[in-house]
Amino acid sequence: MKLIIVTGMSGSGKSSVMDVLEDIGYYCIDNIPPKLISRFVDLCRKSESGISKVAVAVDIRTGDMFAEIFHSWQMLKSEEDVDIKVLFIEASDEVLIKRYKETRRKHPLDEKFNGNMHDAIEHERNQLSQLREIADYYIESSNLTASQLKEQVKEIFLDRNSDSLIIKIMSFGFKYGVSTESDLVFDVRCLPNPYYIDELRNHTGCESCVRDYVMSFEQSRTLFEKLKDLIDYLIPLYIHEGKSQLVIAFGCTGGKHRSITFAELMSKHLIESDYRVQKYHRDIAKDKKF
Repeated sequence: MKLIIVTGMSGSGKSSVMDVLEDIGYYCIDNIPPKLISRFVDLCRKSESGISKVAVAVDIRTGDMFAEIFHSWQMLKSEEDVDIKVLFIEASDEVLIKRYKETRRKHPLDEKFNGNMHDAIEHERNQLSQLREIADYYIESSNLTASQLKEQVKEIFLDRNSDSLIIKIMSFGFKYGVSTESDLVFDVRCLPNPYYIDELRNHTGCESCVRDYVMSFEQSRTLFEKLKDLIDYLIPLYIHEGKSQLVIAFGCTGGKHRSITFAELMSKHLIESDYRVQKYHRDIAKDKKF
C-alpha cells in the first residue's frame, strides 16, 4: 500500500494538494487524528474494493493529538507492506499572512494567540520543525500559483517506471529572492546578459534566440559542461543516500534569460539520461509587459 502523509503550514496549500492526489487515484482523508492513521490503514487493507493508494492530511488542527504523528509514522514505517512517504508544504510568513487576509479565514491557532497572526505562525512552524526533518518531499509554495503547485504534486506522485529520485530544475531571479527549497543553487549572473540586447530583451530562455545568444560565448559553454559533470556525479550519490527529491536552481538577475537557458538545457540533458525531471520557471512572468 502506498501511504502519503500530507502536512505543513496552515495556508500553504495542503487542500489543493489533497485535491490533486484524489484526482490521480488516491483515497484521501483530511484532518485525520494521527492516532487513527494506522487503524485507517488496517481498514483499507481489509477493504473489498482494494484500496492501495491512500493520502491523509495531518496538521496543527488536531491540537494535542498532533504529537502522535511521530509514533504513527514510526510504526507504519516498520511495516513491510506499507510504502509511507511524508509530503511537507510550507510558505513564508508574509505569504501566509497575505493569504489569510485575502480569504478572510482565521488561522487554526487564532484564538490561542488572541488574533496575533505572527505568533500563531511562529508557534506552528516550531511545532512542525521535527516533522519537516523527516519529510520525503518538500514544496515551498510561496511563489507558486495553484496550478503550478498541482502540477508539481502530479509530477511527484504519478506512477512512472523511471528512477525514484525526482529532480526539480528551476530558474529564478535573484532580484525576487533565492528559492528556499533548493538543494543546489547556481548563480549564472557571471555570463553575458541578453537583457542588454534590444531584440532579445522581451524574449526568454525558453526561446532559441536567447539560448543561442547565451550559449554563443565560450564561458557559457564551459560553465554548462562543468555543471553538467558535477550534477552527473552528484545524482547517483543522492540516490544511494536515499534522497527522494533533488531541487537544482539556476539564478540570474531577473530570472528570464540566462537562468532559464541553463534550466532548459540541464533539464534536456537529465531527461536524456533517463531521470525523472520536472521544471518550472518561477519568475518568467514577473514584470511582463502586455
